[in-house]
Amino acid sequence: MRTLALFLIGLVFGGGIGFTVAAGMGVTFDGHDHGDPAHHGAEAGHAIDHDTPFEVDATTAPTLDIALSKDPMSGYNLHVMVTNFEFSPQQASRAHAPGQGHAHVYVNGAKQGRLYGPWVHLAALPKGKVTVEVTLNSNNHQPLSVNGIPIKATTTVEVE
Repeated sequence: MRTLALFLIGLVFGGGIGFTVAAGMGVTFDGHDHGDPAHHGAEAGHAIDHDTPFEVDATTAPTLDIALSKDPMSGYNLHVMVTNFEFSPQQASRAHAPGQGHAHVYVNGAKQGRLYGPWVHLAALPKGKVTVEVTLNSNNHQPLSVNGIPIKATTTVEVE
């Protein structure tokens, strides 16, 4: 009985600490309806096609690299490394600003959420061959691209 009680206490505190750390890093994994006009805010005045890339100049374009490593406790840690780019959670869903924005994280093609900093813990990856992709996005959520090529990075891991 004591083991079960300690397990439940650890689960509650561990989950709380995980959510606190994620919130402190600005990580959100909440879904929302991009078709909902309220999503675009009062200042937008029009719907932005989130699938239409925002073309950036090649000479000042951000670069993106990712590294995925197994966490000693559980899941995987994703490190997002950028140059010429500033994560700007305070500007999310606002107008494009050069060199600012956020990242979108995908697992096997399914969007997991936005990323507003360089690290995120991916707690529950599916078993088997898993592809993790990160895209850089403008404040207004449009994916950034150079010469029509999206700024993205992809890695694959075998999850046991």
